[in-house]
Amino acid sequence: MKSAKLINKVLLITGSTRMESSEILDEISDFFEQSGIKYLLYRVNGKPEEWHEKPGDLSGIDLVISLGGDGTLLYCAKIVAGENIPILAVNLGDFGFITEISKSEWKDAYYKYIDNRLKISSRMMLKVCVERNKKLFACYLGLNDGVIGTGGISRIIRLKVYISGTYIGRYKADGVIVATPTGSTAYSVAAGGPILHPGMEALILNPICPFTLSNRPIVFPGNEILEIEVEEHQRTNVILSIDGQESFPLKPGDRVIFKRSSKKTMILQSDRRNFYEVLRKKLNWAGEPNA
Repeated sequence: MKSAKLINKVLLITGSTRMESSEILDEISDFFEQSGIKYLLYRVNGKPEEWHEKPGDLSGIDLVISLGGDGTLLYCAKIVAGENIPILAVNLGDFGFITEISKSEWKDAYYKYIDNRLKISSRMMLKVCVERNKKLFACYLGLNDGVIGTGGISRIIRLKVYISGTYIGRYKADGVIVATPTGSTAYSVAAGGPILHPGMEALILNPICPFTLSNRPIVFPGNEILEIEVEEHQRTNVILSIDGQESFPLKPGDRVIFKRSSKKTMILQSDRRNFYEVLRKKLNWAGEPNA
């Protein structure tokens, strides 16, 4: 039998301004103070797209507790990616698809984790780089998706798509979504894309309102590389967005490269419900109210 995990230092990250956030934050802070465990508190303010700062040195951190919705968890994922630090994501939002653990369950989940009775879900992440004039210009990391779309009035944009060097075709659409399995239940599913189990190693290429109806979503292996070229003479501004929190203005001729990152996000799984139960409840399946 494995010995209990030793927790010396915890990072608390909150992105919620609700009253319940302050209440549970006080509860968690008091718990760690009484347990003699050091903790750091970091608050992110404003809208998720304004969350650019980072807490700083993560040395000695054994666990991150995310307090908020999926947006807060996406922010945490970028901070601890590749650090092998698990995230206990407590849902204080309205929907919370990735944040499975409710505010009444956090302490039980914590005890089960340190007692080695809670599984950790290793989530694939997306690395997105922009090449301009054949030179690397910018790189981003995301847990959910990368989206190429318009920066203003909705107009069709034209993109050339390649998968592992093979020309797939010319897309005329409102944009494209490239989603991970975790992100398959976010913007991509709203745009008609498939749902993938978060433990899979795959990517989804999903056109947004394509002008040609034969352009359908494609699921391809995670070890393949997707390249999208922004064609010349666009009639609107083109923007790259990562997880809805970071954005980068693209220019005609830019090439955006999407591939599986070597970094992972480690999320503690609830043992009270599995992925399929979360799907059924959150998406109101099987004749549930509001279906």
